[in-house]
Amino acid sequence: MNVVRRRLLIPAAATAAAALSLTALSACSTDSAAAGNTDKFDVVASFYPMAFLAEQIGGKYVNVTNLTEPGQEPHDLEISARQTAQLQESDAVLYLKGLQPAVDDAVGQSEIKTKIDAASLTSLEEHGNEVGGHAAEHDDHEHEELSGKDPHVWLDPVKYAEIAKGVGAAFEKADPDHASTYKTNTEALVEKLGALNDQYESGLKNTKTKVFITTHAAFGYLAERYGLVEEAISGLDPESEPSGARVRELEKMAKADGVTTVFYETLVSDKTAKTIAADAGLRTDVLDPIEGITEKSRGKDYFSVQEANLKALQTALGAT
Repeated sequence: MNVVRRRLLIPAAATAAAALSLTALSACSTDSAAAGNTDKFDVVASFYPMAFLAEQIGGKYVNVTNLTEPGQEPHDLEISARQTAQLQESDAVLYLKGLQPAVDDAVGQSEIKTKIDAASLTSLEEHGNEVGGHAAEHDDHEHEELSGKDPHVWLDPVKYAEIAKGVGAAFEKADPDHASTYKTNTEALVEKLGALNDQYESGLKNTKTKVFITTHAAFGYLAERYGLVEEAISGLDPESEPSGARVRELEKMAKADGVTTVFYETLVSDKTAKTIAADAGLRTDVLDPIEGITEKSRGKDYFSVQEANLKALQTALGAT
């Protein structure tokens, strides 16, 4: 899969700390210190959206370990030796191929029986720094450089529901003793995601503008789903610096399209967003890509953060 590769290494101290505090890595309340060899169906999840699915679908029958520490940018993850060993001991791994190269490598080398790639359970599209429900002109060179298969499918409730169905089916097959529970839980989760989709459709149907600016192109699927246009400062890579031409383009576009807000994220620096906003006379706000839940998150789980995102978009776009 052709994706923009990101900075993969984190400081050795942080890696060691993550290895030593693996019990805290679960996005939900998993008490077991081990990822495998428990009396439950042991699932290793690559980062929060995958851990959330496993918890919601598996319920009391699963033991979920999240490889990505809360507050850590998922793309930065480097798998420790201990995590690799625990991956081998687990019953299943749930990950999104193309998002975390270190996880992709570890899964590819492991002998774990059930490997669930969320990217294979829905369709992925190419997104650059400008994506959305309305066609727009692109700088061909810049688009080619920054585009790739966009992995941020969980931000679209419809695509996330497609993945949930596939995960549920995989759990049923891998752990048939509890298949009926997995099926029931999956159906309940899909129904709840359908209700969230309805909230977004009605909440963003009538807005003064359809354009919003983000630090990087994480919201392409969401924009396309609800007829919006996402203008990203840095394309698919949250750590790349925008060119001067791109900044000037965004400032000009903001005036032309009635943009009021530059959105930044909780897990990456807000410096560039605030600089551009100040120069263009715009406000800033958080639009959370839900790659991890921390005390800075506007909500305690996927659904509450999505609802906070909807309110932020409604305010920024002038929903009526």
